[in-house]
Parts: sequence; C-alpha cells; structure tokens
Amino acid sequence: MSADTPAATPPTLRQRRRAAATQEILEAAEGHIAEHGPHAMSLRAIARDLGMTVQALYHYFPNRDALVTALIAKAYDEVAAAVQEAVDAAGDDADVPRLVVAAEGYRRWAIAHPERFQLLYGAPLRDYAAPVEGPTTQAVRRMSAIFQAAMFDGFTWEQLAAADTPALSPSLQAFLGHLPPDGMGDLPPPATSLLLSGWGHLTGLVVLEVFGHTGFLGEHQEEIFRLSMRNMLADVHRRIPAAESSAETEA
Repeated sequence: MSADTPAATPPTLRQRRRAAATQEILEAAEGHIAEHGPHAMSLRAIARDLGMTVQALYHYFPNRDALVTALIAKAYDEVAAAVQEAVDAAGDDADVPRLVVAAEGYRRWAIAHPERFQLLYGAPLRDYAAPVEGPTTQAVRRMSAIFQAAMFDGFTWEQLAAADTPALSPSLQAFLGHLPPDGMGDLPPPATSLLLSGWGHLTGLVVLEVFGHTGFLGEHQEEIFRLSMRNMLADVHRRIPAAESSAETEA
C-alpha cells in the first residue's frame, strides 16, 4: 500500500453487530429450508428460532423477498466457490477436461445441499421476483463466467463466432448481441447459444438426480453424468473450427 493511500476505515461496532446478526438470520433461514423446504420458509418461524420478534427481524430484512434474495445470492456464491475450488484442485490434469471438473463440482454441491439447490432450481416461490440486475443476477454471472472459461478455453473470438450452430433468427442474434458485457455479452452469439444449451443439459441432469428421478441408476449416476458431460463438451468443440495457421493467414 502506498504511503499516500488512506487506510480503509474499519467497521464500527454497530456495523459489526449488524453483520453478525444478518449472518445469524441467514444461517437460521438455511436451517429452516433444510428442515422444511424453501416453500415452507416463514419469517415468523425464523424469528422464533432466533428468540427475536418478527418486527426485530424486519430491521435486517424488510420483507420475505429481501431475505429470499439474500439466500439465493449466498447459495449461488457458495456453489460458484465450490465449482472454482474443484477446478483449482484439478490443476492441469489433462485426463479430465476443466468443464467436466467444473460440472462435477456443481453436481457435488447440489447433492450435498438439495434443499438449497431446490431454492435455486426448483419450483419458483409464490409471488417472488428477483430484483432486476440485483445480487442474484450478479451471483449467477460469477458462476457463469467459470463455466464459460472452462468450455471455451483456448478458442479465439473469431473461432467462436464461426461455430457451426443452427441458423439463429435475426431477433435472437440481436438479443444475444446486446447481453451485458459482464454476463455473456463478451461472446459472439453462436458461442452464447452453445453455452446456454450446454448449461441446460448440465443443470437438467443435476435436477433429475437431486429430485430423485434417476435413482434407478444407483451408484452409476456419477459415471453417467461424467460421460454425458464429456459427450456434450466434445459436441460443442466439434462445432468450433480449428484456428487458422499463420501460413494460412498470410496466404
């Protein structure tokens, strides 16, 4: 730190107490979801578990939607951290592609936290709408960036723009081309469509497993998932043309 750079002001006692109370409320809400499911979440029950009144809880979260938004953003941040940790731990292991490693980290988190995964990808909570460009959107983008890097690592923008995909309608091309740059807006439309399709494939398989629809596979679910992710990634990469050599470029 430069001598001219002012030191960050430490949080006040009041701020520290508020942060601690907020964290305690979130943890209590997560425990309530784990026991009863997200659709049974009750501010009154959470306040009662903490020995506080609902009115006191409103000082930290003014309504149910504010608490749900914080819970969803926290869950996305934690699954993103789990995915990144899996990728970092794998290092440069060439035997398993980074996208497969990331997908398996995502699957493990979902299996370990089924009720919180249901909060993210189960039936929508009645009357809840995430705030536009709010913390849940930002959290999703952070996770998306990890999968985007893992799927398209090593490819140039020009290669991704030339990906072999079914013809996109002009309206879809325009929509994908105007996505925010901190989301998927830094990808050409063909690559964005491939990423979204792959994400749907990945999440669909995890949803089926977490919600018990593939239990008949027993211990083979992990192997089926890895095989499916490898096949999906191979199909995506087959659609992306090889980079032109320097000799071809000069010609």
